[in-house]
Amino acid sequence: MGRGDLTDAEWERLRPFLPVTNRRCGRWRDHRQVIDGILRRVRTGAQWRDLPERFGPWKTVNERHRLWSADGARERLLQHVQAEADAVGDIDWDISVDSTIVRAHQHAAGARTDPPSALTSKGAGQTPGRDPVAEPHRPPGGSSGGGEGLGRS
Repeated sequence: MGRGDLTDAEWERLRPFLPVTNRRCGRWRDHRQVIDGILRRVRTGAQWRDLPERFGPWKTVNERHRLWSADGARERLLQHVQAEADAVGDIDWDISVDSTIVRAHQHAAGARTDPPSALTSKGAGQTPGRDPVAEPHRPPGGSSGGGEGLGRS
């Protein structure tokens, strides 16, 4: 058993929710070995081809991951495990997002505006229902638009 492999207790919790067959001829490789390979790949970010041989052929691990993702088996497994852990009280669903770590995209500073001269000529650059003479509202102390707090600094 490797450092990041499933423990016996974790495996016993997962086993009842795993698919029994893929509706094809032949037998599947051991689910535990394949799941350990998938977890190893997700944890390390390595290429599928770089999986150690103890997880079986990399193509098998990749194909099982792809199949379970496509048919919803992976999502159902996650839901069952979450529901079981939530019933016991092992999951804390409180989430806190600190605005100091959430950054706006570089293009969120605002849209380009037309110069005032383009708005004064008849029909050029006018939006129906807008007064071309009215000044756009600007928050005090800043030149960024709206109340989002976005803009260049």
